[in-house]
Amino acid sequence: MSGRARLALCAVVATLCAACALLPLVDPINWIFQVAVLLAIVTGVGALARRVPLARPLTVAVQALVAVPLMTVLFTPGEAILGLVPGPDAIAEFSRLVQSGVQDVGRYAIPAPVTPGIRLLLVAGVLVIGLIVDALAVTYRSAAPAGLPLLALYSVAAGLSQGGAGWLWFLVAAAGYLLLLLAEGRDRLSQWGRVFGGTDRPGGGPGFAAGAAGPALAPVRTGRRIGALALGIALVVPAVLPSLGGGLIGPSGNGGGPGGGGGTISAVNPLVSLQDSLNQPEDKEVLNYRTTAADSRDLYLRIVALDQFDGAAWKPSERTVTDVPERLPEPPGLSSAVERNRINTSISTAPWYAQNWLPLPYPASRVDISGRWRYEPQGRTLVGDRGQNTRGLQYQVESLQVRPTSQQLAGAPAPPAGLVREYTKVPGSLPPVVKATARKITHGAPTAYAKAVKLQDWFALYGGFRYNTQVRAGSGTQAIARFLQDKEGFCVHFSFSMATMARTLGIPARVAVGFTPGIKQPDGTTSVSLKDAHAWPELYFQGIGWTRFEPTPSRGSIPDYAYPDTPGTTDPGRPAPEPSRPQAPADDPSAAPSCGPGEQPSGSSSACVTLPAESGAHPTEGGPSPWAVAGIALAALLVLLLPAVPLLWRLKVRARRLAASGGPGRDAAASILAAWQELLDTAWDFGVVPDESLTPRKAAARIIRIGELQPEAATAAHRVAAAVEQVLYAPQPQPVSGLTADVQRVRAGLRSGATRALRLRAELAPRSAARLRWACAARWTSLLLRCRTSRPVAALRRTVTAFRPGRQRA
Repeated sequence: MSGRARLALCAVVATLCAACALLPLVDPINWIFQVAVLLAIVTGVGALARRVPLARPLTVAVQALVAVPLMTVLFTPGEAILGLVPGPDAIAEFSRLVQSGVQDVGRYAIPAPVTPGIRLLLVAGVLVIGLIVDALAVTYRSAAPAGLPLLALYSVAAGLSQGGAGWLWFLVAAAGYLLLLLAEGRDRLSQWGRVFGGTDRPGGGPGFAAGAAGPALAPVRTGRRIGALALGIALVVPAVLPSLGGGLIGPSGNGGGPGGGGGTISAVNPLVSLQDSLNQPEDKEVLNYRTTAADSRDLYLRIVALDQFDGAAWKPSERTVTDVPERLPEPPGLSSAVERNRINTSISTAPWYAQNWLPLPYPASRVDISGRWRYEPQGRTLVGDRGQNTRGLQYQVESLQVRPTSQQLAGAPAPPAGLVREYTKVPGSLPPVVKATARKITHGAPTAYAKAVKLQDWFALYGGFRYNTQVRAGSGTQAIARFLQDKEGFCVHFSFSMATMARTLGIPARVAVGFTPGIKQPDGTTSVSLKDAHAWPELYFQGIGWTRFEPTPSRGSIPDYAYPDTPGTTDPGRPAPEPSRPQAPADDPSAAPSCGPGEQPSGSSSACVTLPAESGAHPTEGGPSPWAVAGIALAALLVLLLPAVPLLWRLKVRARRLAASGGPGRDAAASILAAWQELLDTAWDFGVVPDESLTPRKAAARIIRIGELQPEAATAAHRVAAAVEQVLYAPQPQPVSGLTADVQRVRAGLRSGATRALRLRAELAPRSAARLRWACAARWTSLLLRCRTSRPVAALRRTVTAFRPGRQRA
């Protein structure tokens, strides 16, 4: 197998290794076999194009042109011309699949089902990365920059994964990249000819040809050791460094706190965008409704129920969905002895409000709506299917207003064992202070209902908690303990904490996400806006079912049954509860984790993302902390400056050399050699690779011939070469003046004879900057071998020298 063929194969392997980090995100994983086949075809086309040979840009263009019909055959054969050529219909179908894929990414949690849209994003994304890697590593013979697209691919997987992609997938991706670098190194060594390892070989003399059979060359061995050491450091160092504590929705306050089981910050958490939407100054109407209910204070519009707490976040369990029945089943656990009123509500959503979960009063009995909607029985929610969302909808809902009394709740029998087992699970990493606090607050409460009321009142009334939407959002068990200590947060913190504490007391609990009832309008309708977004806990009582509580201070309304020893109807002697939307200024809004504009909501079969988020497009004023912004800005600055490193280094070296070759009082030999080295590197920048086997005179003649220098520049090159020969061979070299000007004349001559592309390459990406890489490699190797005292210094120098080409062809 030729060197390029081996390099192309390693490029495919490196891309697939990086793509393996995406495997835990979806199920099943058969999409990666499709990617492997497509990569093999595109790589084969590139190999044929290079053998023709075609120009490098044409080779990449041919590979891209072949990839387009391959993707068309795989995803849109029915809409394509002759099943192969993408026409307008195929392009429209591609656009639809992309939009559907983006929605599905936000809709599902890990592992998400491989829908057609997600499959397109996976296959197309990895194929594009593979094409870029092949172009950089094989077509343009520069494997090191190919690590950037591979890193981007791995970073996407790590960002979407909860808690990161894991050390195993990092190891696989890094090993693929190191394999690519090793293949490029062997290919380069094979082009240099005979590379001396410095040790006599039986039957082979003092040196041996690169790529010959036998032990690996010194630079190859050293490269392997460097790669293995760097990979080991990357795996071990993060494990021993102190980890950052998690947040309920992100770090808040000073962090810290006892315990070592802190949660992690979620990189793609809809709660964060929701919090941002709550803090924006402009409040927009999400929906409005007209209802037959006499009292709408308890008419919360529910979107989704979060019933699984895994230690990192609350999220919906994976459940199957069905077609929407004509009438929804009776609510679980609701007894006929409990008072109920049947009401009808007509709801209209705003044209910009687009999410996949349908806001409904709970519990709904019948939903009259058009479109592709599915029913999830456990949460009694409707979920959009195949791109269906809530944008500009009008629908009617028949629902029940359940009005239990405090006596009925206090006398509720024990729930079924299976339900208790499922809805009282808490992770083992939950800090003990959470359960201890719950027991302390509810001490002396005789029933589950009394405990629930005490928890609610502690949060909402006398616990000293402060409502603040500026608290950062995140995930993790330690965040609950921190919230109980700091006593500051918004509705997500209150609802998550109360539900968790209720579970530690053996009370089945979950978190509901949706909207508070809104504000009554003069025309009889009720307006619900972004700042009515809310989250609240629901606790289960046998005979009543899932029952709402309101622990968030100044938000929503505490239900009548949550006041002990009061009937289920409103007591005229008691002041009415607060309206559902506070009349205070907008700096005090609550945010449900799923109504932030610009975000994709969750939902569908096997729905299991943290929380839904709205797909509106509204500016936000919340956001990352100043430190995070500064870090991102610094990282972006470093990324922008990285390509400029060769240019800046080359300018510095040129200035130093020309300064050394001019002016009196300087060492004559050093000045002349500095000017000569600058002349060679200048020619190298314009495509004349230095050949160290030539004498200075022949090297100058070669530069003149290849660079097509004019007489003035050619004469200047000869003068510099003559000065170098005097230094090398004359007993006492004499100073030579004007070398700086001669080097500048040669550079001007090379520039005038070069094409525009070559001039830009010489300025922005000079080839001679490879010396910087060699210098870094030499210092790194020296640092490694310095610790091995058994190795003589001479071996170190031979190893370092082996990294530099002794002879190169033009």
